[in-house]
Amino acid sequence: MLEQGEEAPAFELPDQNGETVSLSAYEGERVVVYFYPRADTPGCTTEACGFRDAWTEFEARNVAVLGVSDDPVEDLAAFADEYELPFRLLSDEDGAVSTAYDSYGEKNVFGNEVTGVFRNTYVVGPGGTVERAYEGVSPDGHAEEILADLDELAA
Repeated sequence: MLEQGEEAPAFELPDQNGETVSLSAYEGERVVVYFYPRADTPGCTTEACGFRDAWTEFEARNVAVLGVSDDPVEDLAAFADEYELPFRLLSDEDGAVSTAYDSYGEKNVFGNEVTGVFRNTYVVGPGGTVERAYEGVSPDGHAEEILADLDELAA
């Protein structure tokens, strides 16, 4: 995991609409970058819908949310549409950005070794450094956990 105070790795990835999104576009803002294994699976849907349901709270704090997985753009578009997700989902098909964020590698899924994205989250501050890091998060209630920490950071 990246540590608090480290520079967040720069990236450019396509979102669910095929538009390029860069971390540098959020310079001067706080942004939540959350990594999730697979669109439209139970845990990932729970996590994404948690961010969706708390979206007005993130907007009120002027905090962007970016979800990153190794799904192709088309799968992200279907996922965003089906669950009416108001934030951007980014396609990291080769896992390069997820790797830079220590959120990609070998893992055991139902007894099988696979390579994929780990469920980790970072809060990147206005200056581009990691303000909070969450490893192996539980999808249920994660958005609320981040909102509480955002309030602490703003205090």
